[in-house]
Amino acid sequence: MLYIMRHGKTEWNALHKLQGRTDIPLNEDGRRMAQRAHEEYLDTHLDLCFSSPLKRATETAEILLQGRNVPIRTDDRLAEMYFGVYEGLADPFRIPDCPINVLFQDPAAYTGSIGGAESFVSLFARADSFLSEILPEVQKGKDILIVGHGALNSAIISCIKQLPISEFWSSGLEQCKLLRLL
Repeated sequence: MLYIMRHGKTEWNALHKLQGRTDIPLNEDGRRMAQRAHEEYLDTHLDLCFSSPLKRATETAEILLQGRNVPIRTDDRLAEMYFGVYEGLADPFRIPDCPINVLFQDPAAYTGSIGGAESFVSLFARADSFLSEILPEVQKGKDILIVGHGALNSAIISCIKQLPISEFWSSGLEQCKLLRLL
């Protein structure tokens, strides 16, 4: 089985700030979310966990798997999408002409050259590279969890389900909720 989870809440999530690669830790709500997930998914068998190297993801994985003999490996390819100069921007949707909004509102029109933000080509290359290494393990019967981020997880889901870019955000993965992909 292949599972995916989005990290718990951070202060920047609460403030509706774009985080991207900015390394923001979980806040107390996020830690509680991860602890609830720990209890909820305690009976879900896992052989291995891969996590983004960003604190909010690694901390979520550590709380989720506390007391379990499940190794956690970080992988740089699982870091969140880079939002360039827009990282740290609060409530971009309240700025109607903010250029980064196209990424969220019309992903098919997003070019990735906006303010130095990462392109979908780059994001999908990272996701594809990672999946090409772990999917053979899943096919051999390993139960693997990926703990990542909104855009990164959407890229992984899009790759597996072969979704068109227009449906990039369609999975709507909630924080600290386990989703079975395969």
